Amino acid sequence: MENKKPLSPHIQIYSWNISSLISISHRITGVINILALTLVCLWIALLLLGESNYEYIKFFLQSFFGKFLILCLTWSFIFQILSEIRHLFWDFGYGFELITSKISGLFVIFGSFILTVLIYLIGKQII
Repeated sequence: MENKKPLSPHIQIYSWNISSLISISHRITGVINILALTLVCLWIALLLLGESNYEYIKFFLQSFFGKFLILCLTWSFIFQILSEIRHLFWDFGYGFELITSKISGLFVIFGSFILTVLIYLIGKQII
């Protein structure tokens, strides 16, 4: 049975826009980044237990999945940084106009992908 008149805005009738996409993605990447930082700290702590433990993680990071994970985490951190810069401008009272909000949202989305590719190319010493 489908409810034709929901009592509150729901995902079925809510129209998505750039700001809502950026907001949800900002929260998700924040959680991913804190988990990634925790894993990096644990990885560094493994160095205290000996070099053999470090070799397992080094082997994982050199695999295809490990490299893909690093690339995804790079995008996540860049997205978070650009989104935080957007929020910083909002804290100063700039960028609340609809067109400015859309442009800054698109800048965050496309900028994060462009900077991730740029970092990848620099890492591969192509640039």
